[in-house]
Formats: sequence, structure tokens, C-alpha cells
Amino acid sequence: MRLAFLIGEAANGIRRNLSMILSVVLVTMVSLFFLGAGLLAQKEVSVAKGYWYDKIQVSVFFCTSQSTDVPSCSSGVATPAQQNQVKSQLDSMKPLVEQVYYESSAQAYQRFKEQFKNSPYLSDVTQAAMPASYRVKLSDPKKYQDIVGAFSGQPGVESVTDQSNVLATFFNLLNVVSVASVGLAVLMVICAILLITTTIRQVAFTRRRQVGIMRLVGASAGVIYLPFVIEILFATILGGLLSVGFLWAVVHFGIDRLFDSGGGNGDLLSVIGTSDVWQIAPWLVLGAIVVALITAWLALRRSLRI
Repeated sequence: MRLAFLIGEAANGIRRNLSMILSVVLVTMVSLFFLGAGLLAQKEVSVAKGYWYDKIQVSVFFCTSQSTDVPSCSSGVATPAQQNQVKSQLDSMKPLVEQVYYESSAQAYQRFKEQFKNSPYLSDVTQAAMPASYRVKLSDPKKYQDIVGAFSGQPGVESVTDQSNVLATFFNLLNVVSVASVGLAVLMVICAILLITTTIRQVAFTRRRQVGIMRLVGASAGVIYLPFVIEILFATILGGLLSVGFLWAVVHFGIDRLFDSGGGNGDLLSVIGTSDVWQIAPWLVLGAIVVALITAWLALRRSLRI
């Protein structure tokens, strides 16, 4: 009976203070959305760095059957002899060339499938389109042009790319997005705390007669506080679920299309998927609930001295 009474009181409170409850929902939704965006950006940085960072600086890509528009690939797919020639030249360029990693076309395709398992364009890419390559780590990255000059235009070599510059730009962009999102989320959380406090005070003032009667009949502090707390929790959980829904929509309908796996930098980027959203979703909602509970309880102790 007491549980039914508390739920009924909370439902009545939500109806009477619908505008304030909606404000809490919206502020919670926005703050958690930006916090989730920051966490996903950091996830993207971690995933990409896990394979590339501090490992690869220059890549020498060999010709494929689809490289016919490149003059150095006029004879078709790079032959083993052409690949061995490149390897011999790289070995002779030590100590500038610190390490060399060979990646076959099959290995490149397998890695591509793992990194882009969430991409809608995965089925459009075949193994034949993935070039074999030598991934080179330099002792002095500033001497990248030495590698370019040595191998650009060489028979069997499609292109030579400085991936460290591309990766640095990509990581810096994601870090800026992450920091900005988390910073904005912190501001929005502060706004949510202030709004919850204001809402509690206003609702407590409008129900001062009801609270006074409950005091007279000997109701405990917990019984008096709980309807207020349930209202705030309802708004917080609803806002959290909406933020997760928006994050899912952005990743599902936006990220996969933004990073076209058929683009020129397809081998550089690892794209987060909706599974990453579901991984952080419980923590976002749980964090919001904890903050709402603490804020509501402290506000009630100041507004309703029992």
C-alpha cells in the first residue's frame, strides 16, 4: 500500500510540474549526449592508435589489378621481383629505415574487414582492390621525402604515402572533438544539477501544506522525500534513454556514411559502431542516476528540514 501511495504521489507530482520535469529531461539528454560523444571519440582514437600509432610512418603501396591509371602500374599487378627490389632498397636505407612491415593483399583485406565490420560499404570492396605494401617506420620522420623520392614512380609501386601526417591530423581532430564534447557535457551537468535543485525547491514550496500534514501524522523523512526523488529519477532516466537513442542514431546513420570505406584513406581509419554505443550506454544512464539521487537528496535536506 505504501509503495502504491508513493508511486501515486510521484505521478501526481509529474503531472502538476510537467514543464519543470521536461526541462530536467532535456538538460539531462543534452549533457549525456555530449558526454557520450566525447567517450566515443576517445574510443575511436584508442582503436585507431591500437594498430597504427608509433608503428607506421610511411607506406609503399604496390600495384593492383585496378591500378591501370597509374603509369608505374602499366604492367599490372606488382610482381614478386618488383616487391623484392623495394625490400632490398629499404634494407639499404638503414639507419633511416628503422623497421619494415610487409602486409600482403590478403592480410590487408582481412584487417580491412575487421576494422570496418560496421561499415555499410564493406561488401563493395574486394581483396583484389587491397594493395600489398611495405609499412616503414623511420628513425627520423622528417626525412619522409627521402622515401618518396626513392620509390615514387618505380615500376610496381602505386603510391608512397606519409601516413603519420594523416594520422596526426585525424587524432588531433578526434581529441579536439572529445575534449570539447566532455567540456560541454560538464557544463551541461552543472546546469542539470542547478535545475534539479531549483525544481526540488519549487516543487517543495508548492507542496508545503501537504508536507506539513505528513509531518503532523508522523511520516518519516524517507516517505516525504521519496515522491520527489522518484519524479527526478523518472526525468533523469528518460533523458538518459533519449541521449542513448540519439547517440545510436548518429553512429548508425551518420558515422558509417561519413567515413566512406571506399575513400583514399580507408586503410587509416577505424570506425566505431553501434556496439560501442551500447557499451557506454549503461554507464551514462547509471552516472546520471547517481548524480540525480545525490543532488535531489541534498536539495531535499535543505528545502524540507525534517
